[in-house]
Amino acid sequence: MTSATPHIPTLTTDRLVLRAPAPRDVPAFAAFYRSEASRFVGGPMTEAETWRYLCQVLGHWTMRGYGRWIVTTRDDDIAIGLVGLHNPLDWPEAEVGWYIWSDNGKGYATEAGRAARAYAYETLGWTTLVSMIATGNDASVRVATALGATRQDDYHHPVYGAMGVYRHPGPQEIAT
Repeated sequence: MTSATPHIPTLTTDRLVLRAPAPRDVPAFAAFYRSEASRFVGGPMTEAETWRYLCQVLGHWTMRGYGRWIVTTRDDDIAIGLVGLHNPLDWPEAEVGWYIWSDNGKGYATEAGRAARAYAYETLGWTTLVSMIATGNDASVRVATALGATRQDDYHHPVYGAMGVYRHPGPQEIAT
């Protein structure tokens, strides 16, 4: 480990593990990004582009001190998604984001999103979060709604296009 290697904590939920991305995750990550399902999150991409993107995910931890985790089930260590905190320079503010590419429809995105949001509020001391959701990504809107987020605004990203800004309840609203 070098001084530039970030400490990435592992989070666990009832069914999931959120852990640091690793080289063994590239095949599952690349398979998702080759598919049309990735269209709402910058895809499709080649395997080489996906590798670079996963390196950016790790770099975000170094540059910001927080980031996104690979999601696995507690039963095995196979990557099924990417969930966490994201705030690149061209984003209006910090967000909690998710995508699950395997075992969809089981509530994993909501469960992992809740864990990432709790980390932001309880560990990092944040008081607000949004989710940036591409127009037409109805599944992600359902996750945001399940987490108590409400549509607040519209945003146009120069690369990703039209997005809805969904505001999450703050830690005070969640605690009550």
